[in-house]
Amino acid sequence: MMEPTFILTAEMDGESFAWLDALRRRHFPPERNMLPAHLTMFHRLSPAQLAALRSLDMPRSPVPLCFDRVVFLGFGVALHVQSDELERLRKGARASLGELSRQDSQPWRPHVTIQNKAPAETARHLHQTLQDGFTERAGAATGLLIWEYLGGPWRLAERIAFGDGFQLSPRS
Repeated sequence: MMEPTFILTAEMDGESFAWLDALRRRHFPPERNMLPAHLTMFHRLSPAQLAALRSLDMPRSPVPLCFDRVVFLGFGVALHVQSDELERLRKGARASLGELSRQDSQPWRPHVTIQNKAPAETARHLHQTLQDGFTERAGAATGLLIWEYLGGPWRLAERIAFGDGFQLSPRS
């Protein structure tokens, strides 16, 4: 039996998540949209790496996020996320996780994908439309979400809350 693979995302505050997920549902090709809006921190972690992650000090309060610009992806569009605190958390995690996948070893470009695998012209049009009316928007990361990769869809496995100390709670 193969060892499970996990994805780590930052949990966004409810208002930010609702806004981004509505954009994603509106613009992501429906036949490919198996996931809610998410801010990926690591794309491929093993159970051993999750154990190392759990030993890290977590923020004691929500971490500020700034959705600061619209990004053209070629065949999609994303919103870039700026967060020095989340970057520091990822850097600390990266140092303790051991060998990472090729994708996770690359420089981190935090973003929430709104559209992907769309025709290039459709993506260009959405990029222009979103950019024309875009205003920087503040949000917060309220914790970390650990997802089990199921060959396409993901299943939420655990939540690590930011707040009064370290909390780990299973979710189904």
